[in-house]
Amino acid sequence: MEENITPERDDYEDKFLGGGSDDVSERLAEIDDETAEQRAEALLAGLEDYELDEEDQELLGSWGFEINESDPEEADPVVAIVGRPNVGKSTIINRIIGHREAVVEDKPGVTRDRVSYKAEWAGKDFTLVDTGGWEADAKGIDAQVAAQAEIAVAHADVVLLVVDAIVGISNTDEAIVRMLRRVKKPILLVANKVDAEHQEAEVHALWSLGMGEPFPVSGVHGRGLADLLDALLKVIPEHSQYAEPEALGGPRRIALVGRPNVGKSSLLNKLADEERAVVNDLAGTTRDPVDEIVELGDRPWRFVDTAGIRRRVHMAKGADFYASLRTQTAIERSEVCVVLLDVSEPISEQDVRIIQQVVDSGRALVLAFNKWDTLDEERRELLEREIDRDLAHVAWAPRVNISARTGWHKDKLVPALETALEAWDSRISTGRFNAFLGEIVAAHPHPLRGGKQPRILFGTQVSSRPPKFVLFTTGFLDPGYRRFIVRRLRETFDFTGTPIEISMRVRERRTLGERKAAKPGKASKGGRPKSTRR
Repeated sequence: MEENITPERDDYEDKFLGGGSDDVSERLAEIDDETAEQRAEALLAGLEDYELDEEDQELLGSWGFEINESDPEEADPVVAIVGRPNVGKSTIINRIIGHREAVVEDKPGVTRDRVSYKAEWAGKDFTLVDTGGWEADAKGIDAQVAAQAEIAVAHADVVLLVVDAIVGISNTDEAIVRMLRRVKKPILLVANKVDAEHQEAEVHALWSLGMGEPFPVSGVHGRGLADLLDALLKVIPEHSQYAEPEALGGPRRIALVGRPNVGKSSLLNKLADEERAVVNDLAGTTRDPVDEIVELGDRPWRFVDTAGIRRRVHMAKGADFYASLRTQTAIERSEVCVVLLDVSEPISEQDVRIIQQVVDSGRALVLAFNKWDTLDEERRELLEREIDRDLAHVAWAPRVNISARTGWHKDKLVPALETALEAWDSRISTGRFNAFLGEIVAAHPHPLRGGKQPRILFGTQVSSRPPKFVLFTTGFLDPGYRRFIVRRLRETFDFTGTPIEISMRVRERRTLGERKAAKPGKASKGGRPKSTRR
């Protein structure tokens, strides 16, 4: 990706390239597409004089990154897993999906939100919804957790009630059963922690709950889960009666990230106009990413409210360790990240590190400055200086000043997201990109190094999301010169909100004998995508 901490313009340009602000856009506008393509063809033909490996040939011979949009499919059926705290719901989910995804720790209350996971058994796809431990007459944050569990049940096609077979029936288990009796949908009773055959006798007592046959399982060892899943397939519908179908190409995926307690869950709830995620003054309330479809600007968006990143992953412990790992996963499966910063506090090293984590992951970026409505004039001036000093390397990211608590300026978020995603999706035709490089090099050639001057032979965009470019050169380009190219790319083609990656392939000229022996037309032009915006 781009250099770590680099201002919009650095001393390199003034010292070695003569400064100035020549307008490349104006000169490019005078070059039509046909002329640009012809020039690119000539440059491509010239590459035959250089040593190219098979990977080079493949890259030069084919392009194409079209996004296949499909009609919405029927939604997979939804299975909610409920039970009192610490009965092993997340452990069972990890066994079913085949890897450690749900946060597990040997103490109650680790899962607080309702969280969805894709699962499959015997060729049947379904969605598992993990919930926080349900408790009757809960107060404070526990009441919010219980409410989340009830919402999950209301939106599920089948419910798995998990109880601890070894501990036996508790008052909370009986309260959950009373709640579930009001639900007119299939319910399977799961007797967890039956780790050995001699413990199966404990299961008989669970018949008194009146929820039908209990299925003895061991979430830790996987014992009995096959029988449970076979029974699930007998009652699960073909398609969900509650979940909305999801188009393969959308909705666009947005991760909300930032330090703990900066307002991520509050912002999600305000955007959704309902309590989707648990909000509490206790830092670190969210430990699981919560996927939610939210309607904004007359279109659906998939928001992921991630666990607050407290510290470097290798320094985190217990549930925080797994939450940090999955926050990184949430970033990587998102398309654009909204990094929330609390303007009432100075921009910290942790804020900068989280932003760099997003950039390194190649995701589009929007900076949301929360609690802006509480700023006084003195703090606002200090904040602007902090932004200029600490966030100069992401000056290309759209800024939105908001209040997650009141919803002030939340309507500004959608235009910023659309701008960042448009740039993230962008592709420049090979002809137009080489015309740009030609104008840049003509006005500002690379400085001499040891009496030699590296030349750019040819360039192409090899992918989008984020935009990645490859330059074929005769020598290594200075980091400052690469930053200069990136900055001019942003100015010329408006890559607002996306990181840009430029890599080099240094190639040596073939000898005369090698050029004569080479077959003509080896570096074929292939099909080149036109510059498009999604």
